[in-house]
Amino acid sequence: MRILIDNGHGLETPGKRSPEWPSIGQLLEWQYTRDLAIRLETALQREQIPVQRIVPESRDVPLWERVQRINLIAKRHGTANCLLVSLHVNASTSGLARGWEIHTSLKHTLSDEYATIFWEEAKKRLKGRTKMRQDLSDGDPDWDSNFAILRDTLCPAVLTENLFMDQPDDCRFLLSYEGREALVDLHLNAIKRIINLKKISHED
Repeated sequence: MRILIDNGHGLETPGKRSPEWPSIGQLLEWQYTRDLAIRLETALQREQIPVQRIVPESRDVPLWERVQRINLIAKRHGTANCLLVSLHVNASTSGLARGWEIHTSLKHTLSDEYATIFWEEAKKRLKGRTKMRQDLSDGDPDWDSNFAILRDTLCPAVLTENLFMDQPDDCRFLLSYEGREALVDLHLNAIKRIINLKKISHED
């Protein structure tokens, strides 16, 4: 299975940043998600799992172009043999919300099964650090969302919202070494479980 990593937003995207916390500093989403993507890419390479970053540039690559890049790769390697993981950091209007959540497209697809695995790994890795945000209205913990990066891509795709950068406790954890390692680990462990699941299904 080939893992495609999409890191959210770009250098010139307005907003998409935390407050400037006196004791924490400031988190810029475009910068943070690229760092997270590089760390995850390195971890996957170490495990000899095929991986490709969709947006190596610092600029804000338009959604249509990112979707196009993903679909070209998916067609080349087979849509069932690819998984898109789009990395983001959340924010709220109140600055009070916190937690981790995962999104899939509106219809029930294989992405929902994969998202549940990510959610389980996040719950293990982030226990006691933040809240786990879920939507159980359709029987699984992911949020069904009409995001283009999920809706228009041909391969299974998930989008993770990795805590809230405008909530001080979440932001402090995000910017810590421990926080970065936890996020990389949960994504890596979920991906490894998904790959093993595919191997087992092929053997059957």
